[in-house]
Amino acid sequence: MKILIIEDEVLLADSLKTLLESKGFEAEAVYDGESGAAYAELGVYDLLILDVMMPGLNGYQVARQVRARRCGAPILMLTAKSDVLDRVEGLNSGADYYLTKPFDARELLACVNALLRRQGEQVNALSFGNTQLELDSGMLICGESRVRLSAREFDVMRQLMQSPERNVSKEALLARVWGFDSNAVENHVEVYVGFLRKKLRSIGSDVRIEAVRRLGYHLEVEQA
Repeated sequence: MKILIIEDEVLLADSLKTLLESKGFEAEAVYDGESGAAYAELGVYDLLILDVMMPGLNGYQVARQVRARRCGAPILMLTAKSDVLDRVEGLNSGADYYLTKPFDARELLACVNALLRRQGEQVNALSFGNTQLELDSGMLICGESRVRLSAREFDVMRQLMQSPERNVSKEALLARVWGFDSNAVENHVEVYVGFLRKKLRSIGSDVRIEAVRRLGYHLEVEQA
């Protein structure tokens, strides 16, 4: 599970990152609202932890912007404000839960687990054509046939199946799957797309990964 922390207090953000990683989560931290919104809109995170009081874009503005871009990841909002009206504004801006500072680490972890559990209950598979991608097992399924994907294959396939008929550029796949700081190059994307094409054929899927010059990849259903 990938968690994005958007918090301008660097010490707190890094402490949260360390805490979450110690519990087996994959966590990234950014320290301002503009960067947080840009990262969140990549669509690769399962949960956003968002501070309210930040310079530039505040937490309410980030939440509204993220929701406007159709990002459905749950948002846990952190703030020193405890007034009812502040909580209402946070929830109305798109937050799923509102945690007041200072908070106990156990309470934060309980909130994180509850929101991720709720998210998992809402969507546990993506479908296109005659094929499903199980999000919990990483299995690609067509009828009675199934094949397990590697972690990278799963991440690439999930990106394509989330918006199957829309082109996803190689640059976007590199950022979303390998990360901004990775040394991966476009050839890595091509290699994993090749792996996925073979696995789709192996299970008799009617889904094809199509490449469009300079635009990237999208999915199509092969007509019989």
